Amino acid sequence: MKVTYHGHSVLEIQTGEHSVWIDPFINGNGQCKIKVEDVKADVILLTHGHNDHVGDTVEIAKKNNSLVVAPFELANYIGSLGVEVHPMHIGGSRKFSWGKVKFTQAFHGSSYEEEDGKVVYTGMPAGILFSDNNKTIYHAGDTALFSDMKMIGELEKPDAAFLPIGDNFTMGPEDALIAAKWIGAPITIPIHYNTFPVIQQDPESSFAAKLGTKGKALQSGESLNI
Repeated sequence: MKVTYHGHSVLEIQTGEHSVWIDPFINGNGQCKIKVEDVKADVILLTHGHNDHVGDTVEIAKKNNSLVVAPFELANYIGSLGVEVHPMHIGGSRKFSWGKVKFTQAFHGSSYEEEDGKVVYTGMPAGILFSDNNKTIYHAGDTALFSDMKMIGELEKPDAAFLPIGDNFTMGPEDALIAAKWIGAPITIPIHYNTFPVIQQDPESSFAAKLGTKGKALQSGESLNI
């Protein structure tokens, strides 16, 4: 499994035959070095409905005939825009031909603001466990620290964890360090930082370096083989 980080909370996962994206926020993501037309996605997984996570999902999905997998209310909304969806929800898992998805809880919000300013409620936020070829990654989505992260680590034993560190809207570095230790993944990568002034962080000194060999801050466009 090859995972490429594209800034903010965007992950591109190559499983050999398939390309799976999580929260493809490309336009408006100043860290991202690619364009929407560069994205080749068989599947898009969404953690929640905020615009900086749904991002360019609809355009990408229509261009690539991608399947969008998301929590129920968000999936229904995306489906109403003419995209093929598969709704799931927190605690549920499903094996697909391209991998296994399980949604975890996350403590945050979930709504989508349309171009005219209308706000659409999109259900509960979530984290994502994605597994393929006996490897599992945990994308925590936007979340606060919560004690069940210990259980996620104990039961799921992820090979890599991607945790928000931006603070203000999510965990900051201090809480994310606790989360990383509770989850216990061999490698933990910080996400959701430096995209906006209010979430400015130094991912290396404030987080990755403090985890030693178990922490790694990826540059946008950098990949990790798991």
